[in-house]
Amino acid sequence: MAHGTDDADDGGTTPAGGEPETSDSLRTFGAFVQGLREFRGLGREEFASRVGFSKHTIASIEQGRRMPDVDFVERAEPVLGDTGALRRAFEHVGRQPGLASWFRQWARLERSAISLYNYECRLVPGLLQTEAYARAASEDVPPLVSEAAITERVTARLARQALLSTDREPPCAFSFILEQAVLERHTGGEDVTRELLDHLLDRTALRWNVVLQIMPLRQPTHAGVDGPIALLETPANRWFAYSEGQENGRLIAEAKSISTLQQRYAKLRSQALTPDDTRDLLERMRGAL
Repeated sequence: MAHGTDDADDGGTTPAGGEPETSDSLRTFGAFVQGLREFRGLGREEFASRVGFSKHTIASIEQGRRMPDVDFVERAEPVLGDTGALRRAFEHVGRQPGLASWFRQWARLERSAISLYNYECRLVPGLLQTEAYARAASEDVPPLVSEAAITERVTARLARQALLSTDREPPCAFSFILEQAVLERHTGGEDVTRELLDHLLDRTALRWNVVLQIMPLRQPTHAGVDGPIALLETPANRWFAYSEGQENGRLIAEAKSISTLQQRYAKLRSQALTPDDTRDLLERMRGAL
């Protein structure tokens, strides 16, 4: 059964507030796929059948009109010679600006992940935000957008928090490391921060699958100087990472890069406060407001 569809969700669309997702990198990747396919002597229909996607999806990818996803790359790589070239090309697609669907792919992986690690130094991770904090973090950030767009963004962010449920089978194990400075910023004001601290304390007390550690303001050694880290493990025990900047996001599947980020995250865990000390700090911060 073919897995590919022609829904706009995977690419070729214009995200709210962004640029069209069709880009030179997509066209280059598509041409690369087509070249490998033809070199292997495969027609488009035969190739589509072997990778389990529709021929229309293959055509859209090859013509640079559709964002390839991880599943496509993993199915196509062995059919196209298993040299690793397709995986490497896939990494470069995500370095182009305007590809908002890269986060949609990460979000799809999140839905079935069995482990998810997140170090954040800019803002509270979306999975731990309150509605008021999510709204405050979205307002007054250029380019300014309508109230309806902010509400849509906040609603989508909060909907992702269903991932924290322990009713999933198997449940996902979450590890969060958050810089103390993010909370000291008081985004949205004291009332928003007070509610946020209560929320974080509740989350870590009520959900055994959620571990939160705070990186204190004073820390002589720090493995996170290169910025945020997001890692997840799939049910097939494959690891992926996500890197996000001002105007772009990148899904990372290359084993060497994943290993480096895992080592850094492990070091960050050892440098941050323990979960118990984190709760003590959050309670002191809450009491000071």
